[in-house]
Amino acid sequence: MLDTVRKSIGRQLTLTALKSKESPSQTAGPYVHIGCVPTFAGLEGMFGGVDLGSRMINKNTRGERITITGQVVDGIGVPLKDGIVEIWQADHAGLFNCSRESRGRADPYFMGWGRQPTDRNNGSFTFETIRPGQVPYSDGRLQAPHIQFWIAARGINLGLHTRMYFGDEERANQDDPVLSLIGDEHRIQTLIAAKTPRGFQFKIHLQGDQETVFFDI
Repeated sequence: MLDTVRKSIGRQLTLTALKSKESPSQTAGPYVHIGCVPTFAGLEGMFGGVDLGSRMINKNTRGERITITGQVVDGIGVPLKDGIVEIWQADHAGLFNCSRESRGRADPYFMGWGRQPTDRNNGSFTFETIRPGQVPYSDGRLQAPHIQFWIAARGINLGLHTRMYFGDEERANQDDPVLSLIGDEHRIQTLIAAKTPRGFQFKIHLQGDQETVFFDI
């Protein structure tokens, strides 16, 4: 009898799963800052008063220190004032701070991940980090130094993925296997950060003629 009941329940669950539809995507909403960057939201007591991802380097981090400044704007140039920007990158030697690279090779003093809210007045962001090394592509070719970006905000159903390449790495950029897939030079330029006295400037356009290339990941 018990086996019969189990089989019946199993069939019902299987039929329910087959009939179920994917739930709709949700925007980040107005409360995403409370969970991700509570200090920015006015909650100073969480995580010791330092938001996760706000500090990527320390005095022991190896590599060339750089400052990345940028801004997120919509299709008509209006700043995105309630967004969150995250970055992922390799260390100075092209190694990621993850379990795959944990055998004493990746720099243990480099976070490899950062998170910042966009400024509530002008949509800007700033990351203090290091210039990443080159990472192999799936076929073994070296990719140009780059940083992965992820943008979330109200009105964005799914986080947007893009990359930032360095304007002073022209030769490496020309040989990069991902940039070569884009083809259109105008579109490629939307991923190239301009060199500044402090580091690099990267402007992200969500829409419009200068729309940044976003990747389906």
